[in-house]
Amino acid sequence: MVSLRPIQHALVPVDSDAARRISAPNYDEFQSDREVWELLQQEPESVLRVTMAHCHVADLASAPAEGGPEALAHSSSEMQSLVESPRMRRIDGLLWVYEITSPKRSDAPQLGVGGFAATNEIRTESNPDGVIVRNEGIRPEKADGRARLIEATNAYIGTVNLAVSDKSGGLTSELVRISTSQACDYETVDEAGNRHRVWLVTESSEQDQIIKLLAAEPAAYVADGNHRSAAAAQLGKENFLAVFFPTERLGLEPYNRLLPLSDISSDAGAWYRLLPKPGSYDENDAAGSIDADIVQQQIIAKILKIEDARDKRINYVGGNKDASYLQARVDSGEFDVAISLAPVTMDQFVAVCEQNQFMPPKSTWFDPKIRSGLVVALLDE
Repeated sequence: MVSLRPIQHALVPVDSDAARRISAPNYDEFQSDREVWELLQQEPESVLRVTMAHCHVADLASAPAEGGPEALAHSSSEMQSLVESPRMRRIDGLLWVYEITSPKRSDAPQLGVGGFAATNEIRTESNPDGVIVRNEGIRPEKADGRARLIEATNAYIGTVNLAVSDKSGGLTSELVRISTSQACDYETVDEAGNRHRVWLVTESSEQDQIIKLLAAEPAAYVADGNHRSAAAAQLGKENFLAVFFPTERLGLEPYNRLLPLSDISSDAGAWYRLLPKPGSYDENDAAGSIDADIVQQQIIAKILKIEDARDKRINYVGGNKDASYLQARVDSGEFDVAISLAPVTMDQFVAVCEQNQFMPPKSTWFDPKIRSGLVVALLDE
């Protein structure tokens, strides 16, 4: 049984213009602080001024340390400005229907429901029967950083993407009914051309029906946001901010690698197509048969001698960057080799979760991603 609860105190844009000005990509969609800073120059009201406050400066050269006392104090101040902004309004007791339409899959938009998920349902070693299944390990320093931001802002801004099977189709049908029976409350188009639309659900009978449908789900899989959910649990919070998407509506893109070659010589300026040899991996191991794990074990560890997938020499590039971006980084001399992988399938993702394993590091890039600032949960009493 998967729990969904309305947000006691939500902060939302007043209209679509406010949604455009305030909302932003999540912090982990950027390759560098420079990218964040440049977007803030274009959209100074963006919620990045709260979530990436160290980049909210006139000159990036004088930026404070990310997650340090100065940056967190600035996050707190900017959060208060957001609460008081005439572009935002407060709603108590909120669920919302959330649709994301990618230009790559315009005929199959992602459609989910947002609200509070329960931290005591997260599956851990001490809670092996938890129904919210993580797909990757937690880095304590990363969870600590998210926890410090939650404390500084007294809010959840980042949202966890949870996937549910919805084998009956009942949840999808109800969300389609709501989204087609009325105009959305606000919408915006992001930097990649994805359209985000939100329907605010405050009527108790509609909320009860959605909650009932989710309660029939045997499990929910963390598609994105493991550290955000871990941070809430670390702080002893009962809930974390989440959107539940049926798996059939979720899309995945490649998660690629840029690497140095060390002392190994290579012909420059060429792409090569590689396939794993039979027997080089265990086909019955759901995680070990993912391309990212095969590449790590057979190429990066054995040939490039970088055995730890967390080694900072490996630059992981999400699916929001295409092959031309990878090639440009190599052609510039910044890196020596790029590895482009096929995207993981939803069947592979679910199989790993059902085997109670973790996905290989940096192997799933769900796209489009949930946009920050479209719904914020305030944690004040």
